[in-house]
Amino acid sequence: MIKISFIIPIYNQEKYLTKCIESLINQTLTEFEVLLIDNNSTDNSAFICKNYAQNDSRIRYFCLEQRSVGLARNYGLKFARGKYISFEIGRASCRER
Repeated sequence: MIKISFIIPIYNQEKYLTKCIESLINQTLTEFEVLLIDNNSTDNSAFICKNYAQNDSRIRYFCLEQRSVGLARNYGLKFARGKYISFEIGRASCRER
C-alpha cells in the first residue's frame, strides 16, 4: 500500500533534482511514490527523471507542455495513489521522514 505520494513539479531543475530525488528514495519509509511532473524543461531534467523512473518502480515521470506549477500539481493529483499527498520543490532537498 502506498502511504504517501510526493508530487514534484519540475522546470529546468537539473542542478537540484538528483539531490531532491535521492533524499526521498533514501528515507526509512518505503511505501511511497514520487511523481515527477516536468513542465517541458529545456535542460537535462527530463533525462534525470527518466533515468530514475526506469530504475525505481516507485518513481513515475510525466511531461507536460510548459504550464504553471499549480497545473502541474493538479495533474499529479490525478495520478497519485497514496493515502497522503506531499508537494515538494525540485530545487530543495526534501525533509527526512
